[in-house]
Amino acid sequence: MNISSIVVQVLPKDYDKLTELLKESEICDYHFGDKEKGKIIITIEGEDVGKEIEKLVQIQQMPRVIAADMMQTYQEDMLNEEIDKLNREDVVPAILNDGNIDAKDVVYHGDLKKKDIPGVV
Repeated sequence: MNISSIVVQVLPKDYDKLTELLKESEICDYHFGDKEKGKIIITIEGEDVGKEIEKLVQIQQMPRVIAADMMQTYQEDMLNEEIDKLNREDVVPAILNDGNIDAKDVVYHGDLKKKDIPGVV
């Protein structure tokens, strides 16, 4: 399942009509907006990116829509892949688990995984 947020741009004079149209549609969920700025925030859901794009295009083609652009997206499959990656990796560098190294001898360079530390193999 994918969920994406979309910012819809509309003329302030058309804001109320478009907001109602979006609320009545079954392709998105209305969250909030700013009539003076002509911005509406909605979310769409889809089984995959293709389904989300279909819904985005439908919104872009609605009367009174100036622009509708995806801002953020959550893709369940990608999240699961990243969680699996983290679970496979040792997130704590070996040096931090080595009781034979004195903390005073560790020089921090911003990333213990990618930097060589003098005197430590």
